[in-house]
Amino acid sequence: MSSNTVDTDQMDSQLTTSGETAEDIEDAWSDYQFQGEAKLSVEDLDVYYGDEQAIQSVSMNIPEESVTALIGPSGCGKSTFLRCLNRMNDRISSARVEGSVEFDGENIYGGRTNLVELRKRIGMVFQAPNPFPKSIKDNISYGPRKHGDLETGLLPSLLGRDDTAEEMDLVERCLKQAALWDEVNDRLDDNALGLSGGQQQRLCIARCLAVDPDVILMDEPASALDPIATAKIEDLIEQLAEEYTVVVVTHNMQQAARISDQTAVFLTGGELVEYDDTEKIFENPESQRVDDYITGKFG
Repeated sequence: MSSNTVDTDQMDSQLTTSGETAEDIEDAWSDYQFQGEAKLSVEDLDVYYGDEQAIQSVSMNIPEESVTALIGPSGCGKSTFLRCLNRMNDRISSARVEGSVEFDGENIYGGRTNLVELRKRIGMVFQAPNPFPKSIKDNISYGPRKHGDLETGLLPSLLGRDDTAEEMDLVERCLKQAALWDEVNDRLDDNALGLSGGQQQRLCIARCLAVDPDVILMDEPASALDPIATAKIEDLIEQLAEEYTVVVVTHNMQQAARISDQTAVFLTGGELVEYDDTEKIFENPESQRVDDYITGKFG
């Protein structure tokens, strides 16, 4: 065997199938230290879809009232991880989750967890806007009504429990928080499906806010939007972090750099490779693979 062949074989053995350079991950790279309390604490999280492992032993703490970005190439597990934070993976029959996720100190994978209450407190905004085929106003008030926080209509009115005034206050507050009020306040009874894509996404955020969550999970909330609508969503995310804990999955690294306080990088095999202040991740990462991904050498 020639020396050239040996060199080629050795080089190939240092690459994964996706073009990532092989390296040993150090625990210190994801041991992110921050001031204040952790809103979510993940410990030794493994996720399987049947026999396929999507997340490998991920541990990380997510600080309250901040924006945490999850980035990485397609198929690296970041959306799977996001869905673990409010047990949305429970809806997938083949999914199996091991490890723990603590929300305000309570393990959400404990046997006593009320999933309705959990998903009320940890809301989710999906990649494609999904407003209900109802009026703008009813999209906002739907959740509080289902939870029994609002009563409107003839019977509550006859019983002296009509919350119509409270409903309108809620609608106005949530639409203002979602930077949508000025655009729709004169057509609250119109069907929400008539809104533009960007408006629909902001309406979905307003609908999430209506049930008074503590955490908002967002799975690529601007990927289907034009640049102007994307800018509005990004501005909104930064504003929401003043009151809520926001966790965002994005494929857009520039977006992560603009909007997040800290960034977690997932790479091939569902591994959390590095987690730190966003500026540190983008300017001086510890991992060579993270540096290669950020600079566009693979992914």
